[in-house]
Amino acid sequence: MRPQCLALIHLIYLTILLIRVDSAQSPPPFSCDSSNPLTKSLPFCNPTLPISKRAQDLVSRLTLDEKISQLVNSAPPIPRLGIPSYEWWSEALHGVANAGLGIRFDGPIRAATSFPQVILTAASFDALLWYRIGQVIGTEARAVYNAGQAKGMTFWAPNINIFRDPRWGRGQETPGEDPMMTGKYAVSYVRGLQGDSFEGGKLKHGQLQASACCKHFTAYDLDNWKGTTRFVFDAQVSQQDLADTYQPPFKSCIQQGGASGIMCAYNRVNGVPNCADYNLLSRTARGLWDFHGYITSDCDAVSIIHDAQGYAKSPEDAIVDVLKAGMDVDCGSYLQNHTLSAVQQKKLPHSEIDRALLNLFSIRMRLGLFNGNPSTQPFGDIGPNQVCSLEHQALALEAARDGIVLLKNSGKLLPLQKTDTMSLAVIGPNANSAQTLLGNYAGPPCKSITILRELQSCVENTKYHPGCDNVACSSASIKEAVEIAKEVDYVLLIMGLDQTQEKEAQDRMDLVLPGKQKSLITSVAKAAKKPVVLVLLNGGPVDISFAKDDHNIGSILWAGYPGEAGGIALAEIIFGAHNPGGRLPVTWYPQDYTKIPMTDMRMRPEASSDYPGRTYRFYKGKKVFEFGYGLSYSSHSYEFISVSHDKLYFNRSTTTQAVKKSDSIRYKTVSELGTEYCDAKKVVVTVGVKNHGEMAGKHSVLLFVRPEKVSNGSPIKQLVGFESVKLNEWERAEIEFVLSPCDHFSRANEEGLMVMEEGFHFLIVGDEKYPISILF
Repeated sequence: MRPQCLALIHLIYLTILLIRVDSAQSPPPFSCDSSNPLTKSLPFCNPTLPISKRAQDLVSRLTLDEKISQLVNSAPPIPRLGIPSYEWWSEALHGVANAGLGIRFDGPIRAATSFPQVILTAASFDALLWYRIGQVIGTEARAVYNAGQAKGMTFWAPNINIFRDPRWGRGQETPGEDPMMTGKYAVSYVRGLQGDSFEGGKLKHGQLQASACCKHFTAYDLDNWKGTTRFVFDAQVSQQDLADTYQPPFKSCIQQGGASGIMCAYNRVNGVPNCADYNLLSRTARGLWDFHGYITSDCDAVSIIHDAQGYAKSPEDAIVDVLKAGMDVDCGSYLQNHTLSAVQQKKLPHSEIDRALLNLFSIRMRLGLFNGNPSTQPFGDIGPNQVCSLEHQALALEAARDGIVLLKNSGKLLPLQKTDTMSLAVIGPNANSAQTLLGNYAGPPCKSITILRELQSCVENTKYHPGCDNVACSSASIKEAVEIAKEVDYVLLIMGLDQTQEKEAQDRMDLVLPGKQKSLITSVAKAAKKPVVLVLLNGGPVDISFAKDDHNIGSILWAGYPGEAGGIALAEIIFGAHNPGGRLPVTWYPQDYTKIPMTDMRMRPEASSDYPGRTYRFYKGKKVFEFGYGLSYSSHSYEFISVSHDKLYFNRSTTTQAVKKSDSIRYKTVSELGTEYCDAKKVVVTVGVKNHGEMAGKHSVLLFVRPEKVSNGSPIKQLVGFESVKLNEWERAEIEFVLSPCDHFSRANEEGLMVMEEGFHFLIVGDEKYPISILF
């Protein structure tokens, strides 16, 4: 190599090094620098004052133009007050991501721990695991900020919409179809991310590690189906369904989780855009639920109120609608462009702008961004060495292991016993794609290992063929795949979906595997020497009835989108290093479910129109797999050890009166009974669970309540508690559930009021049931 070339290479290397050093040394943005004489004496820079007073002082110092500039996600700096720019939009659905504008991976931190997509994490039914994941994400988020690679610390996660329809492209982002479980996920994740304790109460209104935002408020679960988009969809939702399905996760997220943010959704509900709904944002969230935080629009959700939905007559009217409803910040530029005009037309009072800014600056202050140099503040010592740490990557592996669900295991095909002479065929379009493992809203992962690579490390004699041109599988190499299958001892088929099939802005039209995947699977299974193992990567349910019934397919594993460690977790389960214990967080429906329009928001069945209802709580049709279904390499048994009350009397002598419904069932409203009275009637249930196998593993115990008679729109059954427990071989454990009758034995009536009905209920765990009577 010539000296000139060496010199040029050396110069390039030094330039890159200098860029990296400069990036590594760039300080995080903050206000109230103690060395700045212009701001250090200002009241909003005094951390000993209440945040409300500090925020009021800051807002009072802004000009109208400055105020308006702060109402959008990319808020510009205010140099005269030493306030840097701020980006409200960052993402952290299942790991710190660069999907928003606030985070970049161009400095000392180039990746972040990428956990399984939420739908698979939910399958662990382990609230403590969810909390620990939130903790890690919050820690890594703060590390990215401290490294000078974040323009904001407000993260628009979790997504806690109910996975109502199996075709929804974003269902993968959610914890599933059960409102109680989804609410518990929200509470665990938010507490972890924001720096609270698992039990809650540590933060109150103190400094946040990072800010979580519960989205999308509310009844949002359709993106783009047969020409109906989320931007124009008007969801017709009954008060009954709002009360017991769509709203409970948000109520839990706010009241128990202490979330500091909410995102209002694109769609309308019963004619009113969510971001312009005063009843939703102010009366319900801020009033009834006592929400203290900021409310952001989804991106460009303000503009569509006029431009697409025609709800507002002018852009200025849209601005007035959202600010008066209680929204604070616009993801987009609509408020920046039209707020001044709304003020000049005397449609918008200054007080509404000030109200929004008080909420916004209060959150930035709770994040410690107005307390001077962040290195001297709480969380200031979190550095790049804590991102992608071995501990965090181990947790990503644990989450993948615990979420993966064993759907079929005929003849105990799994786990496979490794031998030196074993030969293996790995076939399928998802086998050699590390990106597919991540799902959507993922940042660059700490590691990138495909399923194929991990299996090859386990079995030296491994043959591979993709089988299809891609996941759509319009072209399949069935003949070649069959020939490979004939040559080996065992065949693993790695099939399913990816982000070309289901994602944001793209709902599915059907529930079957794409293209020629079914033909490939059945042909290979028929040709193989032994029953094959089918591994599915997908977020939304698929109808695999054919595989469930095919004796040539011995085992089926659902792995969701298992994150950066998904390949390792699958290999561990397949070869018996880990005992699977995941359970489905959604019902898997047959293909004929697609005859139901996605636009029908009703949860409850209607016999007169053959409408079967939705989710395990109401659906009365055929299922491919039930909510909560999941096998293990062990078998487990349950028993009710004790139940503190088997009769609940609600007959105190007060003004509360039992009334009769049209069908003569007596009831009382929960609001009439009161919180204290309901708490006094709590039921303590102790359940015994035993591992009847020779393999240790985690096992989730699910406790349901079922009314003796399903009537008046009551759920068929309802999850009221779950707990994940580690059991060694032949070990037995006891789990205690504390039930509140008013929460767990009530249902929503047609007016949206929670009511307690007289009659029999059954506690159910596995095949065991225990009767409880409610008496007035």
